Amino acid sequence: MGRWTLLALLINSIVGSGIFGLPSVVAGLLGPASPLGYLAGAALMGVIIACFAEVASQFREAGGMYLYTRAAFGPLIGIEVGWLTFMMRLTAAAGGANLFVTYLAELWPRATDPFPRAAVLTLLVGVQAVVNYFGVGAGARMSNFFTVAKLFPLFLFVGAGLLYVFAGHHTAAAAVPALAAVHPSLKDWFAATLLVVFAYGGWESGLMPLGEAKNPRRDAPFALALALVTVAVLYTLLQVVVIRVLPDPAASSRPIAAAAHVFLGAAGARIIAAVALVSLYGYSSAMMLNTPRLTYALAERGDFPSAFAAIHRKYHTPHISITVYAVLLWCLAMGGAFRWNIALSAVARLFGYGLVCAALPVLRRKQPNAAAFRLPGGPLFAVLGALFTVILVTQMSRTELYVVLATMALALLTWLWTRRRPPNSALTPS
Repeated sequence: MGRWTLLALLINSIVGSGIFGLPSVVAGLLGPASPLGYLAGAALMGVIIACFAEVASQFREAGGMYLYTRAAFGPLIGIEVGWLTFMMRLTAAAGGANLFVTYLAELWPRATDPFPRAAVLTLLVGVQAVVNYFGVGAGARMSNFFTVAKLFPLFLFVGAGLLYVFAGHHTAAAAVPALAAVHPSLKDWFAATLLVVFAYGGWESGLMPLGEAKNPRRDAPFALALALVTVAVLYTLLQVVVIRVLPDPAASSRPIAAAAHVFLGAAGARIIAAVALVSLYGYSSAMMLNTPRLTYALAERGDFPSAFAAIHRKYHTPHISITVYAVLLWCLAMGGAFRWNIALSAVARLFGYGLVCAALPVLRRKQPNAAAFRLPGGPLFAVLGALFTVILVTQMSRTELYVVLATMALALLTWLWTRRRPPNSALTPS
């Protein structure tokens, strides 16, 4: 993969379920200030991404956050992050799959009925699993296609919506009763930021297949920075359109389609619903491309059952990891619960973000002469990033805490199991 394919994969990994489901939730929490919530989330994510840019540039192997934290802090922390990352990607992809069915109902109302829903989810997961089974090239080309196919219509939606707003055919956000009554507290800002972290997240999974990139040391910082700027502009402007056009943006389960219905009519709403389906399918395809590389990386280093490191003789893909991921994703998606899935994904993601930020100064000490990108003021960025994540993690609910603790307990058992086996190859930055 070249730098533009990596950029497309990162954007495709970010722009998925969050942008189509969260504008109404964030509007309900922050009211007219909700666009500022997306800008604040972008600033926070910028600090974390800056740390990732340096850390990721030191590695050519697959594995993402698991790889980086394992190299910095040892197998136990690496395995903990690996399990949390895998759980995070499963819940995020499951949330996206459920939102896919929700938007499909705009075009086919029966889509949410039990049997059609099961059939849609089976096709959604099954087709992508088959495509990625036959090679990373096919998976990367699919990711590129869906990145362009969803960004172009979304920016057109933003342009049409802003023209509608500037022409005066809108309700001022402060005058909307549902929004004017919102007076966000500090707790609301924390809750909204936690959800916005989910909306901006996903790029870290795009780093998992860096072992198949041409020049990760050069391309990772470039792709990460440009992906964040592109998505921040898109998200903020979409939120502006939604709160300026809808009379009660917090009440809609399909806020972007509902906004399009106002200034583009029923046909426009159907078009946006179709764009949402393309986006969500592309997001799911990106997850199918990169998440199985995590279990492959875990198994390759002896931190997971060795079968997950198996490579297909003909197609050179981690076919067992792909198959197991597809089955687990289908089972979790069938369970539903969009908002719970994304909140859990955001919480799990924060643990990995904080530890990777903390890994930056550790890896500098371990590899002072590594041929890698060096972030100016790196230690300061690392402290700020770790601090931000700790503050946000304190906002998790009791249920989310129990799930995270159970996942970490499984990771601990895995570590204890691996200690009884002969050591595998050492893991060091390239």
